[in-house]
Amino acid sequence: MKTVPFLSLLLATLVLTNCGNPQPEVAETPESTETVAQTREFYQLKIYSFSSESQIATTDDYLQHAYMPAVKKQGIQNIGVFKFITNEKDTVPKTYVLTPFQSMEQFLALENQLNADAEYAQAGSAYIDAPYDNPPYDHIESILLQAFTDMPIMETPKLDGPRAERIYELRSYESPTEKLYSNKVDMFNAGGEVTLFDRLDFNAVFYGEVISGSRMPNLMYMTTHADMAKRDKNWEAFVDSPEWKALTAMTKYENNVSHADIWFLYPTEYSDY
Repeated sequence: MKTVPFLSLLLATLVLTNCGNPQPEVAETPESTETVAQTREFYQLKIYSFSSESQIATTDDYLQHAYMPAVKKQGIQNIGVFKFITNEKDTVPKTYVLTPFQSMEQFLALENQLNADAEYAQAGSAYIDAPYDNPPYDHIESILLQAFTDMPIMETPKLDGPRAERIYELRSYESPTEKLYSNKVDMFNAGGEVTLFDRLDFNAVFYGEVISGSRMPNLMYMTTHADMAKRDKNWEAFVDSPEWKALTAMTKYENNVSHADIWFLYPTEYSDY
């Protein structure tokens, strides 16, 4: 008969003891994957293709006087607008628009915010209300990316020369499988490619994992150079660097790229960078 009260007293004592003497604090651990993901920006890269000068002019006017002011009213800054440098193999004029977002929620909300903006509608009416038989572009490609962990926030390049001479180099690396794609991303982060680009003053704007696009699995990144001669010199230094030679000698990073594309761009006069 006395056993039950004794056990009750013992349990009560243990509870009080634990309340008064909490467990020792767990040692701090590195930032969790979830926390890191929350700090990584998202990017939308829109690529406009044209077949006439009038299309280019209409879209430029829309981007400069309607899209950029309206987007900035929503707290989104550092919007890049670039022109494609055509070549013998690709003669189609294109405009690239890079917009950063702090979250997917911000990205998803933007379209409704633009549609509710009367100033935006008025400033961009020639583009927005273009007739079906005279569209302001031939088509748009939209790519959605999330920033790498080693460069979670976009940076403005440190260039001050003439914009028409600057080279903004956009690259896309495709991989044979999702696993090898993750391996290539790791090569940039843990492997040290991002750090090497930084050491050699490539003035990277962003590194991003493509989470929605037409050529997946792939990553994309943009570096910037004062002119083509400086670009060639930077890449020569990269290829000759001991870091790159050591990295490419590692068997763990073999065969992680199946196709690469390179596009040379220059910023418009109204681009934020």
